[in-house]
Amino acid sequence: MKLLILDRDGVINYDSDAYIKNLDEWIPLPGAIEAIARLSQAGWTVAVATNQSGVARGYYDLPMLEAMHARLRELVAEQGGELGLIVNCIHGPAEGCDCRKPKPGMLEQIAAHYGVALKGIWFVGDSSGDLTAAQTVDCQPVLVKTGKGERTLAKGLPAGTLVFDNLAAVADQLLHL
Repeated sequence: MKLLILDRDGVINYDSDAYIKNLDEWIPLPGAIEAIARLSQAGWTVAVATNQSGVARGYYDLPMLEAMHARLRELVAEQGGELGLIVNCIHGPAEGCDCRKPKPGMLEQIAAHYGVALKGIWFVGDSSGDLTAAQTVDCQPVLVKTGKGERTLAKGLPAGTLVFDNLAAVADQLLHL
């Protein structure tokens, strides 16, 4: 199985330090939806692992989060692709869960769902928490410069991290392997 795991905010859609709280604020990054669709059409399974503590903080509710993900699936389908499993951590940072990145719980959920080992699977994110989660379970850490990516890059990266301008560039690379 060709599996790619993505973070959401800052990788697929624009991010905001004030949180993405509704469908009006959930705006795809240029080329991101098309990149997911292209990968899907080429036989890749694309899954998403996303921290969504805005639910715990009361900024939006679970039905709104589900509506954002339904919109994401709809946009990918309109481009002829299919999006795989979406897992999210709705806990706040102080709740001590095992799923909130930088902990690897969501990546492990995806691996269990698909019955695959995580070693070498690319996990694309824009934050140090994403890269740490990837490293913890032997995924290949991949940083995109969108979202918080430039800030993350400036702080230094774990050894072996691959860096791309955006999700479209990641897709281009994977489709030419």
